[in-house]
Amino acid sequence: MKGAYVMSDTEDFYHDLVESQQDPIVKFSPEGRLLFVNSAYCEIVGKTREELVGSVFMPIGVERYSDVIAVQMTKLFRPPYSCSVEQWIQTPKGMRCISWSAKSILENDNSVLAIVATGRDVTRIKHEVKALRKKDEELMFVLESGNQMYYSHTTDHIMMFVSPRIRALLGCRLHTGKRKWTDYLTDNPMNSAGLDRTNRAISSGRREPPYRLEMMGKNGRIIWVEVNEIPVVKNKKTVSIVGSIVDITEKKLIEEALAEAEYIVKDFSNTGKRTAARASEETSRSLEPLKYVKALFSHKSDEEDDDFPEIPDNLNV
Repeated sequence: MKGAYVMSDTEDFYHDLVESQQDPIVKFSPEGRLLFVNSAYCEIVGKTREELVGSVFMPIGVERYSDVIAVQMTKLFRPPYSCSVEQWIQTPKGMRCISWSAKSILENDNSVLAIVATGRDVTRIKHEVKALRKKDEELMFVLESGNQMYYSHTTDHIMMFVSPRIRALLGCRLHTGKRKWTDYLTDNPMNSAGLDRTNRAISSGRREPPYRLEMMGKNGRIIWVEVNEIPVVKNKKTVSIVGSIVDITEKKLIEEALAEAEYIVKDFSNTGKRTAARASEETSRSLEPLKYVKALFSHKSDEEDDDFPEIPDNLNV
């Protein structure tokens, strides 16, 4: 036909290549109107090429995603003239999530002539991630329901994970990846002994016995915790510490009260013994004059010697 456009062999090759792709490929104008769609995209959305060409490529159907998509799309009109964005679209098979990687086709003056985007259906991955997140939430709920509260930190004590209950216990925000676990300890000498165990676990890769730490919560509140830690070892090297703590503040107060009570009782007992000993000694001295009187009136035979005790100096006769 005279005047009809005939594609070259090179164009035929690229056209066939694009059409053979299982992933969707589109081309759209700077205004967002579709200029070309391949068969894979038509199949996903359940529409013909004639229906799609000229329509809006990425209508914002969900308001909460609009700002994110808009910000990402602006990158197509300035360096690096490319972006990645996710789009949820309604299809005959339900809502599908397509992850797009787009790149601009530029004029000589760097103005955008058109944009080409390749997509990947990531709906299954999104559902798996959502299910995994739900399982993590359920697991965290189970973990948070017990007495123990969990955390992890690097070998330099930089916090990697902190249980929400620990943050609530201390009444502060523990910024993971920024703050050290040791930043929340008091200057109690017992803490040094506990940290020595952590350092030994890091250097040896072996679990240390539980120990106690004194921590400071909000408004200077003193909190005692019992710590149980396990070193995480990879390639014979400790890479992190995971541990659990139990709030023993009340237990610690009771122990201190019992120790004080035991000291008071023991001191009282010793005082009583000393008082009794002094009383016995004083009684013995007060009965000393009676020994003479008793000897004076005792009945003995003639053969027995009359062995009278000496009269005490303090006996008034």
